[in-house]
Amino acid sequence: MGKIIAVANQKGGVGKTTSAINIAACLGHLGKKVLLIDADPQGNATSGVGVDKESVEVSFYDVLIGNEPIENSVIATNFKNLWVCPCNIELAGAEVELVGFSDREFQFSKSLESIRDVYDYVIVDCPPSLGLITINILSACNSIVIPLQCEYFALEGLSQLMNTLRKIKSRYNENLEIEGVVLTMYDGRTNLTLQVASEIKKYFGDKVFKSPVPRSVRLGEAPSYGEPILYYDKRSRCTEAYLQISEDILKHNQ
Repeated sequence: MGKIIAVANQKGGVGKTTSAINIAACLGHLGKKVLLIDADPQGNATSGVGVDKESVEVSFYDVLIGNEPIENSVIATNFKNLWVCPCNIELAGAEVELVGFSDREFQFSKSLESIRDVYDYVIVDCPPSLGLITINILSACNSIVIPLQCEYFALEGLSQLMNTLRKIKSRYNENLEIEGVVLTMYDGRTNLTLQVASEIKKYFGDKVFKSPVPRSVRLGEAPSYGEPILYYDKRSRCTEAYLQISEDILKHNQ
């Protein structure tokens, strides 16, 4: 049975979608069969792997709300061992629609049943909130990867996120664990980055991935070409970081 990993943080702009895309692509490159599920209405993970979100016929919205079999939404990307369940702005109103569902916290879990044995890893890019869609995803996942920007405000939202994870573990998914914390936008030349990284490591200990993801123009450019950084710039320091993070995930799950 494949492992389902959510990439989540309620704060926007922390490198959540970037991490989801690049971890998924690196796991595929390392020989694992990977499905990237875009569960963010902005649809950036979809376009980030080269799929036109405007031309999508079956999206994550149809899977979550319309009971469409998830396999009908899956699109092959141009990258090794990587498929995507796409998303677009249709999903924006889904939280309101979910309120009327019985077992509304488990809609996503039900939709995954048919593909749990098909992929080695399912990576889910969550929306930047702690609403019903994110709760649905965390209720179905084995673990969560938390991207944290090395800036002061990243620490402010941390207690809220951890409180939500504790509630989900106690109410919906007692097996949910933290896969790891990704330090993003890392600049080791500044005191602020070093101080924030130190605080995060005190809080999470060995759950922090050893390879931080540095600030990089190339990493910011890659999505506009519809490519993960591994394929856009193999020699980038960000490529090295995401490959190392993906190798650590594989080691943890051997």
